[in-house]
Order: sequence, then structure tokens, then C-alpha cells
Amino acid sequence: MELQEAGQKILMEQAMGLLDGVMEYREMMMAYSCAIKEVKTKFDVLDTEFHIRYQRNPISTIHTRLKSQTSILEKMSRIGYPPTIENIEACLNDIAGVRVICSYVDDIYEIADALIRQDDIRLIRKKDYIANPKPNGYRSLHLIVTVPVFFAESKKEMKVEVQIRTIAMDFWASLEHQIKYKKDIADADQIIGKLKKCADVIAETDLEMQKIRQQLEKEENAETDVETIFEKLKKFDVPIV
Repeated sequence: MELQEAGQKILMEQAMGLLDGVMEYREMMMAYSCAIKEVKTKFDVLDTEFHIRYQRNPISTIHTRLKSQTSILEKMSRIGYPPTIENIEACLNDIAGVRVICSYVDDIYEIADALIRQDDIRLIRKKDYIANPKPNGYRSLHLIVTVPVFFAESKKEMKVEVQIRTIAMDFWASLEHQIKYKKDIADADQIIGKLKKCADVIAETDLEMQKIRQQLEKEENAETDVETIFEKLKKFDVPIV
């Protein structure tokens, strides 16, 4: 009887330990999910500000991503660390991800600088793959930042990976990602070369589009006749959303 009770006690302790681990993991993922919301809100606010100040939206779309449990375990195994909560939080920077798609290259840097200047954002790492593209042609601005997340009884600094790129860069990256994971590709080196060439063409197009926009803005600002002034005033009559 005593042995049976002792066995039940051990099983109960193991079950409680497992439950505690599950709850701790869920709380960690909740915190990362909340960090994504905090950063996304900051970008939404910046986009609204640009819309009112300059009558244009620098951000086309915002995508968010929370890394899956399988991906977390695979990455921890790959880097050779046990998948404890402490190790996961210390070793992985990309559990929470925010991808911001901008219309023009200069918008990327303006939006990034505006985010980093905020006093509750701490920049951990910055990688500029626009100024220094990857060998395959990949271009994007990568930031690892921390943002405070406030809970009912505590505050926690959470890491978020931010990728900022143009519409054209995102289009290229999406197609390159699909092609990269196809197996048994014939003439792989030739395809890699074509992808690199496409990336270079896209980069040139991005810069030309930016020059066209800047030229139009310059001409717009130079016009001073009454009709133009009324047209500019109409632009201010826009809903704040």
C-alpha cells in the first residue's frame, strides 16, 4: 500500500512538473506575441504620422510571424543547446518577427531610424543587406530590437526581429524562398545566376522609382498658383485612421 502511494506521488510530481513546463512555455510565447503587437503598433503609428504630415504612406503592408514550436526545437538542436526557456530566450532572436514592406528605399531608413529613436526601443543588432546585399542578391534591412511588454504584475523586455524591405525586394525574396526549397533542380547554378541578375535589376528599378517620386515632389513644392494651393489643401482633408 505504501509503495503504491509512493508511486502515485512520484507520478503526480512528474505530471505537475510537466504542466509547469507547458505553462511556462505558453507564457513565453504569449510574451513574444504581445511584443509583436507592440512593435506593429509603433509602425502603424509612424505610418499614420507620415500620412498626415506628408500626405503619403511609406508602409505598404506589415506582416507578423511567431516562430512555431517545431522550428524553435529544430534551431535549438542545430545550435547545440538544450531547449530550456532560459536557453531559448537567450539564444534565439527571431521567435517574434515583424516584416515591414515599404514603397521606396529611403522610406526603409526613415522608418527604421524613427523606430530606433523611440526611448523604449533598444537596438541589439543591425544588418543592412541593402547597402551590402547577400551573394545571392537578397536585400533587406534587418534589426533585432527589444521592446518592453507590460503585464498585470510585471514588465518584460522582449526581443523582436524586424525586416524592412521594398515591395520589389519582398517579391524577389518570396520567389527565391520558394525556388530554394525545391529539390532536384536542373542547372541550379544557372538559376542562381539568373536570380542574382533579377535582384540587381529590381534594385536599379527601386532607385529609379525613388528618383521619379523625388522629382515629382520637388515640382509639386515649386508650384505656387492658387489652384495648386487648393489642391494641396484638399489633401489635408483626409480621415485619420
